[in-house]
Amino acid sequence: MSLGFRYGIEHECALLRTDGSLADFASATFEELQGVVDALPETDDPDLRTGDQGIKRKRWYVEGYERFDLDGELVRCDPKGLEIRTAIHGSVEDTTAALASDAALLDGAARARGLVPVTVGFNPLRSAYTVDPPLNAWERRHRQGSPEERTADLHMVTYGPDLNLSRAGLGGAALVDVGRKLTYYSPWLVPLSFSSPFRDGAPWGGLSARTALRTGARPAALVFLGPGDEQIPSDPSLTQPARLPAEIGRIEFKAFDACPGTDLYGELLSLLTGLICDETLPGRATVPDAAAHRRVAGPGLADDDVHRCTGALLDAAERALPGAEAHVARLASLRERWARRECPATELLRRHAEGGSLPALLAG
Repeated sequence: MSLGFRYGIEHECALLRTDGSLADFASATFEELQGVVDALPETDDPDLRTGDQGIKRKRWYVEGYERFDLDGELVRCDPKGLEIRTAIHGSVEDTTAALASDAALLDGAARARGLVPVTVGFNPLRSAYTVDPPLNAWERRHRQGSPEERTADLHMVTYGPDLNLSRAGLGGAALVDVGRKLTYYSPWLVPLSFSSPFRDGAPWGGLSARTALRTGARPAALVFLGPGDEQIPSDPSLTQPARLPAEIGRIEFKAFDACPGTDLYGELLSLLTGLICDETLPGRATVPDAAAHRRVAGPGLADDDVHRCTGALLDAAERALPGAEAHVARLASLRERWARRECPATELLRRHAEGGSLPALLAG
């Protein structure tokens, strides 16, 4: 059954050294991490952006915070970790297979240089990135270019995916409506992905430090519109002008925590597919409800009201995908996780309670 969707995944990795220490902005250099990227194969995909500085030439690149001089010339990039981004594919299966293949290539290149890619939603040792030295005049102007530029320091301690979807035939108004729907229901979607129960070296008392800090200040969903479509002013952004022809019509869901493996990403893509197809859910919001995200970040699906609301979204997605067997199968697997009130963070906390060290937990 063809629904006219195309998919992509952008997945952020943290990095451990082989001695168990974290290789982040406090201890690693851009050049060290770029050495891993340099060892990976060149790619030639016109659908992927290279970025203003040309750093994003491959399906893998160093994610970080760029610093500039007074003339706007790049002087350094403080690294956060590495990002994998798939090409655009016509099915969830092809997309997750591409991510798995590229993750395996990254793992080999990183380990050869004493680094181990790991999945976690929040920096487990450092809760904040300090912009040092303070922004100069050019940087202050640059960082006011969008709400996301202004809050870019927050992303330095958080790790997550952009789950990208597009559907043939959706015009600008319909795309905005989808973005507003996903933004409204984000607090009850994200608990399925929670994977950040640690901060400052210990459990913090909840399941998603990433959600507690990030969502509200930064978007839950973002849609990319064509040159003739009306942009919606909001803080954080709901819409952006497409930077490439391939981006026109893209819907990015940005609020999930980074997930280990690829199975859960596939299930979440099917859930988003169903919610985009759904025509029954009434909720709409232009900006995320930060307070609601903070409330769910602690208990996640252990809270009965959250569990009920998430279950209702699974119901709506299933109703919207009759006959789409692969999507329905992935939703059935996701429903099993929901029934167990399970997310990656609950497994991390269980293993931590059994005496697992933090580096060993992250390394799997």
